[in-house]
Amino acid sequence: MDLIVERPPAATRSGPMATGKFPVSIRSISELADDIRAFELVDPTGMPLPAFSAGAHVDVHLPSGLIRQYSICSDPLDASRYVVAVLRDPSGRGGSVGMHQLTAGDHLQISAPRNHFPLADTSHHVFVAGGIGITPIRSMMNAALARGDMFQLYYCTRSPERTAFLDELNPLVQAGIAVVHHDDGNPANGLDLSAVLREQPAGAHLYYCGPSRFMDAVDASSTHWAPGTRHCERFSAPSSGTAATRAAAEIPFEVCLARCGKTFTVPPGKTIVQILRENAVDVDVSCEEGYCGTCMTRYLDGEPIHSDSVLDEDDQQEFVMICCCRAKSKTLTLDL
Repeated sequence: MDLIVERPPAATRSGPMATGKFPVSIRSISELADDIRAFELVDPTGMPLPAFSAGAHVDVHLPSGLIRQYSICSDPLDASRYVVAVLRDPSGRGGSVGMHQLTAGDHLQISAPRNHFPLADTSHHVFVAGGIGITPIRSMMNAALARGDMFQLYYCTRSPERTAFLDELNPLVQAGIAVVHHDDGNPANGLDLSAVLREQPAGAHLYYCGPSRFMDAVDASSTHWAPGTRHCERFSAPSSGTAATRAAAEIPFEVCLARCGKTFTVPPGKTIVQILRENAVDVDVSCEEGYCGTCMTRYLDGEPIHSDSVLDEDDQQEFVMICCCRAKSKTLTLDL
């Protein structure tokens, strides 16, 4: 999530500032591909759900207590439901396995939609998806079609059996608008991203989402694109931090909570979130690695060191991700 072009109101963009959640029921569950299921979420009373924009996600509060983020892959023009698609990963952190244990009729709590990966105000888009990274991009394609925008999709998966939405994408493939590439699990057979992204069409913006190595490859293949035209959303933290981030991790600082007047020391080796937990201060968190946006918090004073992959330069003047940020200043004051 390296750049945000359209910014929703701040109240919809913070974890601790927008901890409200509301109930939904699972109206249906469908098999999209091997180990990928779609969950149709609706209001239990039949009312419309909060509006969302293409690229948005919701926090899903699982019965186990885990909070996980899933992109809404359904049409933004349809507020009667949200559809999220989840790849079951037995070696993950438990969220996807918990989702796959749910059944139609179950009730969940979710957050209002938040969007750190919006569609830019331009008429030409290039979408690049790896695996389950197709989920936010599917919603973006719906929005682009509704707007009459031009777009091209490059969708990389292991095999047809592991390709979500394959049937509905086939007409786009036949029309030359989409390319679906299978590598059979061998990176040597991967799509030639350098060739695909060598030329930037006039006015085009690039959007990409997928596993960490895939994201790194798209990063490396698109460095020549014009500033402000690359947008991404990650499912895991970037490969490595900067030298400044690593050095800052060795320096303690104070975190001041403006609303309650409490101050705590954040020592080397611990995060703000960990210190708040130890002192019975409750905040919503999920990834704890700086890529999901759940813990976004406004800061009021101090000089933070950002190490997340969500905030752009403008956002960094107002917000921090308390799961991973540190401070250059002796004290960092939070709006908590």
